[in-house]
Amino acid sequence: MAVIAVDAGTTMIKAVGYDEEGNEVVVVRQATTVLHPRSGWAEQDMLAVWDAVVFAVRGVHRKLNAEIDYIALTAQGDGSWLVDNAGRPTGPAILWNDARAADIVAGWQAEGTLERAFAINGSQTFPGLPNAILTWMQQNDPERLARSSSTLTCGGWLFFQLTDRRAVDRSDGAAPFMDVTTLTYSDELFAMYDMPWARRLFPPLLDDTDRTSALSARAAHELGLSEGLPVVLSSYDIASTSIGMGAVNAGQACSILGTTLCTEIVTDRTRVEERSTGLTIPLGVPGMYLAAFPTLAGGEVVQWACTALGLDHPAEVTTLASQAPRGADGLQFLPYLSPAGERAPFLAGNARGSFVGLSLEHGREHIARAVLEGLTFVIRDCLAAAPVRPSELRVCGGGAANGLWLQLIADVTGIPVIRSADTEVGAKGAFLLGLVATGGADSIAAVADYYVRVRDIFEPDPDAAALYETLYDDFLAAREDLSRTWKRSAQLRERVRSSASSAT
Repeated sequence: MAVIAVDAGTTMIKAVGYDEEGNEVVVVRQATTVLHPRSGWAEQDMLAVWDAVVFAVRGVHRKLNAEIDYIALTAQGDGSWLVDNAGRPTGPAILWNDARAADIVAGWQAEGTLERAFAINGSQTFPGLPNAILTWMQQNDPERLARSSSTLTCGGWLFFQLTDRRAVDRSDGAAPFMDVTTLTYSDELFAMYDMPWARRLFPPLLDDTDRTSALSARAAHELGLSEGLPVVLSSYDIASTSIGMGAVNAGQACSILGTTLCTEIVTDRTRVEERSTGLTIPLGVPGMYLAAFPTLAGGEVVQWACTALGLDHPAEVTTLASQAPRGADGLQFLPYLSPAGERAPFLAGNARGSFVGLSLEHGREHIARAVLEGLTFVIRDCLAAAPVRPSELRVCGGGAANGLWLQLIADVTGIPVIRSADTEVGAKGAFLLGLVATGGADSIAAVADYYVRVRDIFEPDPDAAALYETLYDDFLAAREDLSRTWKRSAQLRERVRSSASSAT
């Protein structure tokens, strides 16, 4: 047996070739470009993303030199990937971290729409979801909207390119219009957002028994594979990653240290009666959901610190941070640097980052330490919002390569941190779900037990955990104090931009 699994991330396409024991035999990575044509906008060329997938898959197939049993696919979620009647893009994809619709979401929040919707959907709306993006488009680009016949996700777009079938997985289609109890689109939610007009754009939701289609002749020619090969649309990347790390039973938790810091807990409840925060996503395992908290503060903050501190590689941020004491000599950092603010575990489109307590006594190492501690407090903040406290935290993503950071996460959260032996855990989850979908195994739990392997475990240091217990409370207090300045800061930005625009 040989399988090719694709994980189409926001900035990197990963294609992995697996053997019959689930080993990563070949890994090909191809970078993609995120476009920022205006402040706060995040877009991608849809055809360029497909071309990157073709390049990566062909590279894996060439090196595998084996007959392929199936292709499995997972991808970044949310956003709006609009196509016309012929399936051609009507413009660039608008991504999950796009902020253009922030004012629209703020209006829904103020009028209570978001809380009412959560009681049906179990997910907190933010500017990068299709309800916000399409409403913005109706107001600002109705011509493109009129030319569009479907709004897809990245996974849905790539599945269409592979099979000519328009559909999205239930995990990908969960937010913002799915009733999480019936797992179908809700007319009440479309009405709640005043969007019955948008219903025509949403493709069918695939359930756990209907996620496989045949590779089309056109795609087979481009990929160099056989027409009719099974193509499995896995749950979207954060859910596939949970599966790939073996977090498939209620109470298990994992955290993706990537572009987003996505901390998530497996649950058998829909969460519709809980506080409106995070996302509720069908996992791809019957009866199981993810309570997911995908932040906007993530790997980009580490990259920002790397650049600001004049370092050559993001891993050097952690190395520099290790030269400062725990607590960074009183320097705190709120890591809310995204132009879209924050979406989990709280929603604030105008949230912004801050250093607190900075003085001439602080050096580059203190700044690096404060940045990493601030991001790690965000992970703990997400765990605190989860329905249960886990006994362990499984981790993956680019940041998981750094053992120093993983030890910090263990110390701050107070629970063991488990690192996967796989380098591409989202692809591994797609491989496992594909194995069940194509009849090669009976259950996800069984294949997870067999194929998921642990690399190492980081245990909390008791002294460090005690210190960070106090520092976490200080972090929350600083955020509460500074949140009162966020609205004023947003008004200042608008005045400055208006003045600069007038000057030109």
